[in-house]
Amino acid sequence: MANPRFRLLLPWRKSSKRDWAIAAFGFTIFFFALSFISYSQISTKTIAPLDLVDLTLVRHAKDKGAVCLDGSAPGYHFRSGFGSGSNNWVLHIEGGGWCNTVASCLFRKTTALGSSNYMERQVHFSGILSHDSSQNPDFFDWNKVKLRYCDGASFAGNSQKNETQLFFRGQRIWEAVMDELLSIGLSNAKQVLLSGCSAGGLATLIHCDDFRGILPKNATVKCLSDAGFFLDEKDVTGNRRIRSFYSDVVHLQGVANSLDKDCVGRMEPSQCFFPQEFIKNIKTPVFLVNPAYDFWQIQYVLIPAESDPSGKWAKCRLSIQKCSSAQIEILHGFRNSMLKTLSEFQQNKDGGMFINSCFSHCQTLMTETWYSPNSPRINNKTIAESVGDWYFNRKLVKQIDCPYPCNPTCYNMDFT
Repeated sequence: MANPRFRLLLPWRKSSKRDWAIAAFGFTIFFFALSFISYSQISTKTIAPLDLVDLTLVRHAKDKGAVCLDGSAPGYHFRSGFGSGSNNWVLHIEGGGWCNTVASCLFRKTTALGSSNYMERQVHFSGILSHDSSQNPDFFDWNKVKLRYCDGASFAGNSQKNETQLFFRGQRIWEAVMDELLSIGLSNAKQVLLSGCSAGGLATLIHCDDFRGILPKNATVKCLSDAGFFLDEKDVTGNRRIRSFYSDVVHLQGVANSLDKDCVGRMEPSQCFFPQEFIKNIKTPVFLVNPAYDFWQIQYVLIPAESDPSGKWAKCRLSIQKCSSAQIEILHGFRNSMLKTLSEFQQNKDGGMFINSCFSHCQTLMTETWYSPNSPRINNKTIAESVGDWYFNRKLVKQIDCPYPCNPTCYNMDFT
């Protein structure tokens, strides 16, 4: 399969070293979000046109203090289900990284990831949100919701910086959106799947049990995290930069009260932002879709730019096909860490997994990677088929791929 390539061009201004020192890791995460959005837009040009779905701003959000980073009302996109899917729901939480400093959050609030003033008023629904049975066979006729992400802490913060007019209200946004969706039909749901990508995948895991709790007791409720299983791993220089970064996010945005209480009682709250520390406590059935060579985690957890001043990893970070054999061995080590971390979850009888060996990130929102003739497969099963088998209890699904480069069906991203 031909590997997709793209180059993102941004209008750079001349920056001082001090600028980048202030922005630090938060800016790089934000620029990842832009690159992912850009890739999604390029990808949709290759599929049949889909209906556009309007943005809805949450009613009375400001009265509840449920606002984006800049104080604007949060939003979502909703499409009604039809036929036998009229009482079933798929909710998908948008991804887009996090901000860990006042400077990076101020920058973020001038974008769609921090303000509804910058959000597209209409978006395409594809992949798991598609209404086309040929692209989404198990969930095509369900009610669909895309939750827009504008708080910077996976819908989990609850704080405010008065001097900078920054509102860290992710938890309140989550509650306000849920209240509104319950009022328009979610309260009568029969079957529900809460999903999310990247930072949205992490939000899915954080809120999974609470989400189960607000729905009818007789409803079938499950959660799907796509590329949201971020590892607490050392980088190639032995530093735990991602742990330090998460600590900044948790403390800046007041996240601790939204995290798993048992985990917070055992360790520093920021460590409970890592799914590996709380996933065993989630009672609702969970499915994990994750590439073993997640390009975001490779670029920002394993090999952040700060850890490679000589640039020896520069090409490998951007394209796995340009890695040396020695570098591939280190990437294999990262894969092994992921599989070891997931070994206990693998024994969970209600849990499902699709861990492929692709250099990719979110895979459920695009038709090409969700369900198409050329989609990534493990044991000849697409992600969509595997998720459907798990959700409807057709069979146990614990799909784990062989190591790179064994899978010719992968879409391996190339940023060079």
